[in-house]
Amino acid sequence: MLFDTHVHLNDEQFNEDLQEVIERAKEAGVSYMVVVGFNRPTIEKAIILVEEYDFLYASIGWHPVDAIDMTDEDLAWIEEMAVHPKVVALGEMGLDYHWDKSPQDVQKEVFRRQIGLAKKLKLPIIIHNRDATEDVVQILREEKAEEVGGIMHCFSGSAETAKECVEMNFHISLGGPVTFKNAKKPKKVAMEVPLDRLLIETDCPYLAPHPYRGKRNEPAYVKLVAEQIAELKEISYEEVAKKTTENAMKLFGIS
Repeated sequence: MLFDTHVHLNDEQFNEDLQEVIERAKEAGVSYMVVVGFNRPTIEKAIILVEEYDFLYASIGWHPVDAIDMTDEDLAWIEEMAVHPKVVALGEMGLDYHWDKSPQDVQKEVFRRQIGLAKKLKLPIIIHNRDATEDVVQILREEKAEEVGGIMHCFSGSAETAKECVEMNFHISLGGPVTFKNAKKPKKVAMEVPLDRLLIETDCPYLAPHPYRGKRNEPAYVKLVAEQIAELKEISYEEVAKKTTENAMKLFGIS
């Protein structure tokens, strides 16, 4: 039983063959997925999907790249949507200094406001971090995000940073990059982070694992991530599958 904690099945790349993608995921042993919405259209589509499929859950938030577009009305709308029984987290939220669409100060403000909302709603948060580790960690500390905890999504930082995040009540989620041959950092993270703090994800349709690198990613491939972690930790695949699923169920409050 596998739990893919971060999918974008609400992406247009799945418009033509969503049902086949879901069937392949089930055949690979994927029992649960969290569909992530990060603006109005993707949140609306995520809600439609989780109402259609009983094994799908949703996380909703505002992506840092689009922080400049977020209004007070958008945040209030996210709060309204978050009462849906299948919304299990807020996000993805965070900082992205790779793209320069939204100024850093705007991103930080939007990030802080969403952490505040998560604390109000008592929901865990899913963190997007690209080229902004120091500021992300600082904001999580200052906003006391450990009160809700959550996920460092598609974690690409060092084992030291992973340890810091775990101490702040966050889970470390690994995706396709842990399978890349030269990906030293995620492999070290997989070896050093305790199994009870690890999660697995695809971030599909992005970041497909080896040997599908460069192609469209899909939830079935999360099995390759679990297999790689098992190999690195020198434990059984079954143990990784069981424990990461338990971790996700507990974090998201799914019984």
